[in-house]
Amino acid sequence: MAKFTDYNLRPEIIQALEQIHFNEPTEVQARLIPVVLQGRSVVGQSQTGSGKTHTFLIPIFQKFQADNQNVQAIITTPSRELAQQIFNAAKQLATTFADGQAPRIGLYIGGTDKNRQLQQLKTQQPQLVIGTPGRIKDLYEANAALDIHTATALVVDEADMTLDMGFLNEVDTIASALPSNLQMMVFSATIPQKLQPFLRKYLTNPVIEEIPTATVISPTIENILVGTKGQTKDELVYSLLTMGTPYMALVFTNSKARAKALAKYLRTRGLKIAEIHGDIQPRERKRTMAAIQNLDYQYVVATDLAARGIDIPGVSLIINDGIPTELEFFVHRVGRTGRNGQPGTAITIYNPDEEDRVAAVEHMGITFKPMTLTKSGELKDGYDRRRREQRNKSTVKLDPTMIGMVKKKKKKVKPGYKRQIKSAIARDARYKKRVEERASLRANRKAKKKASNK
Repeated sequence: MAKFTDYNLRPEIIQALEQIHFNEPTEVQARLIPVVLQGRSVVGQSQTGSGKTHTFLIPIFQKFQADNQNVQAIITTPSRELAQQIFNAAKQLATTFADGQAPRIGLYIGGTDKNRQLQQLKTQQPQLVIGTPGRIKDLYEANAALDIHTATALVVDEADMTLDMGFLNEVDTIASALPSNLQMMVFSATIPQKLQPFLRKYLTNPVIEEIPTATVISPTIENILVGTKGQTKDELVYSLLTMGTPYMALVFTNSKARAKALAKYLRTRGLKIAEIHGDIQPRERKRTMAAIQNLDYQYVVATDLAARGIDIPGVSLIINDGIPTELEFFVHRVGRTGRNGQPGTAITIYNPDEEDRVAAVEHMGITFKPMTLTKSGELKDGYDRRRREQRNKSTVKLDPTMIGMVKKKKKKVKPGYKRQIKSAIARDARYKKRVEERASLRANRKAKKKASNK
């Protein structure tokens, strides 16, 4: 097993990693840190929570030159919350450096005071830039207030999310302003086809590593599937939230409108709810996140932006208000609990018309435990919704007429209908057998006649 001490890192970096109990690199770190330290461009494909942040931060800090006052590296990420997380991780790495030896780190995200940032940039440039693509681009295009052309390393974090949120053009503008000897590091949970042209434009013979996950989700997570069975999802979510005492519960919805409607309903039932979605203004979202971190809220309703964009510690319960529109978000949602070996529960609610989507999630390697919510508000073992498919089926193949009869009889149920259907099937089988026997006799007669004529 590799250790961080194997990479000949600065003592300050080793000390900072020990402070947060990072002794052994994760798989993505073990594969890519040595390559990045050699100056190679890389594409790292691995899931959220695999350790990508330190995979690029450690080499950036290792190569940092304190006497170079210019921008040396840029890290773009599609959401403010992700940028803040990377900024916090970078600040922690910097704590063990002597005064004046750690990089000046600039955080540039939407929702902050742009004019103030412009004034600060007139007097001093950051050495490490972390931010959202739109704000970094704006500061660069404001008469080059943020002078990025000196950077020799560019990290594009969560590239697929960057593409989905429409920020790839901004990243393209940033990358095109950087020197030709640029080292680019692209990290992403998935590599969509639409991302390929961008990668080909800026990456020449990169090292590509796809890190498989040992398990699709953490084995410490109990993954439960609950059908609505006549209940509304609003009622079911409320019952699941209140049947126990979760330390922190996170409810995911597929749209902003649904998040707002569900949060409103839960408030009418007396729950104190925090909302995290795109319609929450930046300052309000920042205040909400601070309140969540301060444990002022026990229940959070969020869209999929939160699945990739925020890190809420201590989440013990995840509720999926339906199957996510993009199936890969299922893993990101569920991955908000059961972290660092801690137990967690993820409950997915589904309607009968979502059977195909449930099956698609199972095809990804997810194993559900079917359960039902009793009238007394307790979860009990449910039946396997696929049980009908797993029964032995009749070997008698019905013709379209018989199939129609079976369907018709099932719709209009009368006493003895099962016996009637069985009799009809038997008659059909006998008829087909007689037809086959006659055909066989005719074939034999023809064969004998042909033989006698020779």
